[in-house]
Amino acid sequence: MTNMLAVHLEHGVVSLRDVPIPNRPAGLARIRMLIAGICNTDLELQRGYYGFSGTPGHEFVGVVVEADQQDLVGKRVAGEINLSCGVCEWCRQGLGRHCPTRTVLGIVQHPGAFAEYILLPEHNLHIVPDSIPSEHAVFIEPLAAACEVLDQIQIPKGDRVAVLGDGKLGLLVSQVLAAHGAHVIHYGRHAAKLAIAAAAGVQAIQVSADSKLPQAEFQYVVDATGSPEGLRAAVRMTRARGTVIMKSTVHGEVAIDTAGIIVNEITLIGSRCGRFEPAIQLLEQGSVSVSTLLSAEYLLSRAPEAFAEAAKRGVLKVLLRNPV
Repeated sequence: MTNMLAVHLEHGVVSLRDVPIPNRPAGLARIRMLIAGICNTDLELQRGYYGFSGTPGHEFVGVVVEADQQDLVGKRVAGEINLSCGVCEWCRQGLGRHCPTRTVLGIVQHPGAFAEYILLPEHNLHIVPDSIPSEHAVFIEPLAAACEVLDQIQIPKGDRVAVLGDGKLGLLVSQVLAAHGAHVIHYGRHAAKLAIAAAAGVQAIQVSADSKLPQAEFQYVVDATGSPEGLRAAVRMTRARGTVIMKSTVHGEVAIDTAGIIVNEITLIGSRCGRFEPAIQLLEQGSVSVSTLLSAEYLLSRAPEAFAEAAKRGVLKVLLRNPV
């Protein structure tokens, strides 16, 4: 076989292409994709984020079919999405996600996971324990992003943390913080989604567009709404010298009144990718539940339908399965 099926995204249109299987350079592994997940970033790419054109997808589980390290061949893996230089000051600190010359799987100048085969550096790969089903392991990358909050900020156990937004990432953040021992208050608009948070021991509060949210009440507020208004609401909910953790990537500029941020000396922290190790550990321990986040599954050949489903209001994780 010399060709493979790959998803192509351009000008907001999701299509399928028959493309050559890419050659494998030294140091990179060829991975047969098993399952990949459509996330909000993929939907933002479809809306125009980054001016993206190409194969999207960065949440995946696959089997290594070819690699320099023979002990990887045949192993089920998940992969870190940033392809860094390995020698700059950021890489030397273990922060390759900030390497100025990095490419990013399915986002920046590297074909993504919505294809039959993927190429990634072997040092980006993490072997998935046998105890974690592939349908759960596909959450390792977004769960790692949720865990990044605790790497960035020391939140004492028992402290109150507000999470805004009951989408996939917001629900993962709530569960991670609850597993850490924080008192999490999760605000969202969908009762069914908030029930997932409540089942994890989170205090869930349903709100509407007209609801009055608490003002200047929380030391820590996580915005995972995916909307400009969510960030503005998060700032208003944060007490003086508190911290807002921004987890949303939104296409376009976000207008915000900085006066309150300055006067109240509020810290804004951007939060993106995270380490895979704590995410894998949480899944192994059963400390977070991801099965309740699964909404639908499609074959890779039905990717346009899968994207349409993922964009519907109320839908959580939509998976693409590679039948090859």
